Amino acid sequence: MENIIVGITGASGVIYGQRFLQILCRKDYNIHLLISDAAALVIQHELGITLDLSRPDLTKFLGYTTDNVIYHSNSDIGATIASSRYPVRAMVIVPCSMNTLCTVAHGISNNLIQRAASVTIKEGRKLVVVPRETPLSSIHLDAMLRLSSLGACILPAMPGFYHNPKTIDDQVNFVAARILDVMGIIHTLIPEWQGEECINTPDA
Repeated sequence: MENIIVGITGASGVIYGQRFLQILCRKDYNIHLLISDAAALVIQHELGITLDLSRPDLTKFLGYTTDNVIYHSNSDIGATIASSRYPVRAMVIVPCSMNTLCTVAHGISNNLIQRAASVTIKEGRKLVVVPRETPLSSIHLDAMLRLSSLGACILPAMPGFYHNPKTIDDQVNFVAARILDVMGIIHTLIPEWQGEECINTPDA
């Protein structure tokens, strides 16, 4: 099976990472999961789930048991995924904190999430970062532009409304669906857009 790296960092919106994982775990991939210390705090605050990062209960986090998730400590820079020789299809950081985004954009690797992202970039593999921050400063925008110029996909957690969402879950699913879309992974989270006939109206 192909390998996909998923990093969850300490930005608000960890439910996006949770939902993306819940869908991805049902696909035919080996998933290498990384959770930062800050992310664990946000998970506890936003989802009410306490994770021991030395041995996290992934069943509690995902809501079901799976055997295709390989968890790595974020401090384990000797992990397989820290090497460019390890075959990886893509990496997704969801949500991606601005600290992580700016650090990766400037080639700094202080932990395994940052190291894996750096390897992903230098090897020309797909990197998807999902920032969840507003407003954005010029520093943030500059870092996003730098990553984009290196081939990364910048996919802000900006839910749409054309699918007529009724619940928070609908909005969460929209963002998770967009991540899956850019990775070329088939899903049924939201219906495909079928087009709509435009009606011409007189100018006001």
